[in-house]
Parts: sequence; structure tokens; C-alpha cells
Amino acid sequence: MNKETFLTALRTEVATFNTAVSTQNGDWIIKGFIDVARNIYTISMDTKVISKIMELLLFPELARFAQQNGLKMVLAGQQNFYPDISFVDGEGHRFALDIKSTYRVDDAHVNGMTLGAFTGYFRERQTTKNISFPYGSYLGHYVLGVIYSKAAGEVDERRKYRLDDLENITSVVNHFEFFAQEKYCIAIDRPGSGNTKNIGSVTEIAKLLNGCGPFASLGESVFDDYWMFYLTADMARAAELPRPPYKNLKSYLKYKGLAK
Repeated sequence: MNKETFLTALRTEVATFNTAVSTQNGDWIIKGFIDVARNIYTISMDTKVISKIMELLLFPELARFAQQNGLKMVLAGQQNFYPDISFVDGEGHRFALDIKSTYRVDDAHVNGMTLGAFTGYFRERQTTKNISFPYGSYLGHYVLGVIYSKAAGEVDERRKYRLDDLENITSVVNHFEFFAQEKYCIAIDRPGSGNTKNIGSVTEIAKLLNGCGPFASLGESVFDDYWMFYLTADMARAAELPRPPYKNLKSYLKYKGLAK
């Protein structure tokens, strides 16, 4: 299986995910947590909680995808390992898949997502630290993206429901859109959050769905080179440099002599 075949098969599967996670009117099928006394507690709006539950919902769908396409599915050994899932075909080709969720801030934009580290295993491509297999051993790196809207109004997380109340519990998120893209196609030239050393993503919904980030037209090799040698101000000081050699794609292309 090559990169294009894998991505085509993945997109075919992803197109069916809405029915697996939402009702006919677009609400999330998950209503809350249940205890042994059959009390139901509503889910927090916390994005990390929503993302983790979404991953659990999608794992059976992705397991079926693996079986149908003759792939072995290898889950991350620990929570902070990359990627969330590794798929391996019969010839040993590996495909890395990270599941990323983000919410709409308006009709055209999302809050954004981080696309993995640009240090550690990303630069040391034969290491197995914090990664299931060496980064350089993967044939392709992909993102399964989940875009959702937060429920209108407040959700009372303190309220306790019974099973008979199930239909009356508000789903905390709704109206999902799924996409599958190669990581470099939706990456931007800035870290994704604060001082963390993670690659950021585009926030325009159209660009996420169509894979039209700034590196998409330049190719994965430019994306790799940019982020392998990208330095934050702190990293530059640690390397005894007065400043990073470049801070965005425009200055990178000039630095590399690639600007027109």
C-alpha cells in the first residue's frame, strides 16, 4: 500500500463517521457518564475530555478500517506517545495517524490544533523515545480531524440525571465534520500553543477540509526541513545564537535562498 492508496481508503472510511458518533439531528450520541446506581452525570465542556471520549468512539471504526484493508493496528503505548495509531500493511509499510479535535469559533474558523512535536522524535528520526516506531520509518503521517460545535447555552455539570431522563440531556457538542489529511498539508509555520514545542495548524475550516495550509504547495520535504531546524528564542539562546535564523515561512524561504 502506498501513501495515496492509504489516504484514499482512510477518507472513504472517515466519510461514514458522522453516523457512528451523532444522532440524526447532529447531536453527539454521548450524553454523560453513568455510575452503578444508574445515575448519569453530564460531560464537561473541557476539550481534553471531549477529545478523549471521541477517540474511544472512533477506535472501533478504525479497527474495522484496518481489518477491511489488511492492516495491523498498533495503539500508542503511552498517553504522550506519537502517533495515536500506527497502521502497518502486509509489506511492513507504516502509516502514522493522530486523532485531533477542535471546536468552531465561527462559521469559517476553528480554535486550532497542535500537530505533534517539532523536537525529539521529529528531529531524531531513528529514536523510539515517545513514539511507537521511529518517525523516519513511517511512509506517511496523517491527521484524522474532528470539527464540532459547542452546545448553545450553559450545561449544568452538577446536575444528576436518571436513565429515564436520557432524551432530555443536552449533548455538550454537536454538528461534526471529519477530515483526513497529510499532516504537512494543514500545518502552519508557527508553534501551536504558548511555549510548547508543537506544530500549529491552520484555523480556517476550508483549508483544513481541503488540505490547503502554507506547506501544501511546497511539499513535505520543505515542511520537514523548516520544522527540523526551527528555533524558538529560547532555543536560539541555548545554541548561543543572537536570534533564530528564521521565524516564519517568508523569512525561511529568504534564508534558504528559495524566495522568488
